[in-house]
Amino acid sequence: MSTPGIQSTISATATAACAFSSTIKHLGFNFPVSRNFSFVANNGSRLRRHGTKRNLTLAMSSSPSNPFEVCVKASITTPNRLGDCPFCQRVLLTMEEKHVPYDMKLIDLANKPEWFLQISPEGKVPVARLDEKWIPDSDVITQSLEEKFPEPPLRTPPEKASVGSKIFSTFIGFLKSKDPNDGTEQALLNELSFFNNHIKENGPFINGRKVSSADLSLGPKLYHLEIALGHYKKWSVPDSLPHLKSYMEAIFSMDSFVKTRALPEDVIAGWRPKVIG
Repeated sequence: MSTPGIQSTISATATAACAFSSTIKHLGFNFPVSRNFSFVANNGSRLRRHGTKRNLTLAMSSSPSNPFEVCVKASITTPNRLGDCPFCQRVLLTMEEKHVPYDMKLIDLANKPEWFLQISPEGKVPVARLDEKWIPDSDVITQSLEEKFPEPPLRTPPEKASVGSKIFSTFIGFLKSKDPNDGTEQALLNELSFFNNHIKENGPFINGRKVSSADLSLGPKLYHLEIALGHYKKWSVPDSLPHLKSYMEAIFSMDSFVKTRALPEDVIAGWRPKVIG
């Protein structure tokens, strides 16, 4: 039989657990906090806790006191909207998928503010502030996020990390091409076919059933490919690559992707200098 003192401790602990869970949700995290708190008397006076899920510890260690700051490209067609940089979207996607709260700062790259040039002398985005330090480059930022927030894991195994990595460069080559017989279209089709076969054998995502960092990197680039080639080349992914098309549909429909994608008109405007030359 529990003593009144133990019952009071149990009640107070349960109340604290509920309050902690509400705080975590308020901060934007989606870590489930266990309600399975049980206490037993140990030697008549000491209490021992059982059954607390590891997720509670992760939430406590991962909760930042303030949202992370991340500088990204601003839209050139619509005020107060995210611009068309696929590398910026990759960072935002990673934060969204890891449920990390962030403060997005839109940078007009045609009129960069002085404070931005002080933290990014080369004037490039994205730049994110992690642990009081401004970090450039989407590769470094996303790796840092993976290390600081290991749950949910997004790391892609090394043997799959390069899958689809040549699609973006071959897309740009074809987009800029003025000669229909220079082989740039075939080079892109070769890369897309390789990727289509990989998804057929390993899908629905690059690393199987769950989204990984490689998908968050490639997805924005395929979004640009679809819009830019459709507009400037009247070209679309052929029906002979059904697994690639299904992959694109799956990525583009993710809540995190819809929330962080650029407007089509920004993508078109962003690639215009490459096409015009």
